Amino acid sequence: MPKLMIRGAFWACALAVLVLALMPPTPHMPTTGWDKSNHLLAFSTLAVLGLWSWPGRTVAVLVALLAYGGLIEILQSFTPDRSAEWADLLADGLGLLVGTLVVWLLAWLPAGRRPESRIRR
Repeated sequence: MPKLMIRGAFWACALAVLVLALMPPTPHMPTTGWDKSNHLLAFSTLAVLGLWSWPGRTVAVLVALLAYGGLIEILQSFTPDRSAEWADLLADGLGLLVGTLVVWLLAWLPAGRRPESRIRR
């Protein structure tokens, strides 16, 4: 998949995470059913897209994403319907770990078995 498309997906996902984290909760909001798993899923996805977007910059991507999670928590403390929680930041960090493991596991697959090898160009 072209790197430009992956980066576009990364930025779209980062924006969606920000909007969902700051908007008032509604019954129709997408959710896994548990706030911490929402964080884990969001930051796993961001980690995968970020590491694919900027290969070789693992530490920089992960530190920037953890800082992004911290920024979201700070911004939530200024909203009337949300609150900042250290546990949310921990869930973000665990999500980054899961996403990193996914990227590493996919890199170990033989070239013909990787997801990107099945995409028609």
